[in-house]
Amino acid sequence: MSGFATFRVPDRVTGTAADEALGRAMTAAWQRDGIFQIAADAGQRARTREAMAASRRFFARPPAQKAAYVNDTSYSGYIASGEEVTAGERDASEIFTITPDLPADRALPCHGPVPWPDPEYRAAMEAYLAGVGALGERLLRLVALGLGPGLGLGPAGVDRLAGLTRGGWHHMRVLRFPAASRTTERGIGAHTDYGLLVIAAQDEVGGLFVRPPVAGERRPRNWLAGESTAGFAEDSPGWSYVTPVPGVLTVFPGDILQFLTGGALLSTPHKVRLADRERHTLAYFHEPRFDAVVRPLRPEPGDDTVIHYGEHFTRMFMRCYPRRATTRRIEAEGLLRRLGAVR
Repeated sequence: MSGFATFRVPDRVTGTAADEALGRAMTAAWQRDGIFQIAADAGQRARTREAMAASRRFFARPPAQKAAYVNDTSYSGYIASGEEVTAGERDASEIFTITPDLPADRALPCHGPVPWPDPEYRAAMEAYLAGVGALGERLLRLVALGLGPGLGLGPAGVDRLAGLTRGGWHHMRVLRFPAASRTTERGIGAHTDYGLLVIAAQDEVGGLFVRPPVAGERRPRNWLAGESTAGFAEDSPGWSYVTPVPGVLTVFPGDILQFLTGGALLSTPHKVRLADRERHTLAYFHEPRFDAVVRPLRPEPGDDTVIHYGEHFTRMFMRCYPRRATTRRIEAEGLLRRLGAVR
């Protein structure tokens, strides 16, 4: 069994005393361990198996065939091993990213279709996304209850967090990690995730490490220019290995949840080390709307800092993929400036 707290999420969250108690236990687990885990129901287990199988079939294709599934209007599609950069170093992971599947909109960054490899892959991934999306909605309602009136999120405000994510820019990274070699054990370097809520499924191989909150340790605010969590505490002690458990999903906060809560919840640093054989994972991001302007739930007097989610998402992906065709188009057409003009 995992050493992390594992919960079952009810089918409906209505603000009962039991919901409040569950939300408090979840937020306490995040504040102690950086993550908690969810025991998936039978339907979610089946969707996870199908998505993992579709992932393995796709990544087994020849490199040239996989490389064809890209476009220059969104960050959806195939990412080769070594293309993603964390703290100036190339990561070993292969990735298929799935962002909202939209018609190309050349006036806005990141808006475009998903270059699906085949109908079976699409069906498996869309079913998985629907399942974890519904779970994300319930989790945010529980977190709101768990945070309580100290952040203005008592029962009357339970919908405040979940309301940010209706019509949200929900997306997923489908990852394959190769086996470790003589020259590298690095899968993905230490970082925090840029968004709101992360729900991850890993296969039986393992390789994920997380960093729980450490007393007195200042973490960079990844949403601010000049600060980055890329490579944060990479070689320091204090990391926890997340043992794979069948039928379990791992849940942790991203940068926007830290920003929203004024640090009551911290974005969880994590990294991946390669194992003795290949490994597959699914990382789902439950996010605000692309045009959402996010403000702290309890802002400090005089602090008018906001995060425009679409701009934040775009900058994070441009940083990770500086040579990608999408990044070059955004730069060439000045799309970030246009985004700033309409926000």
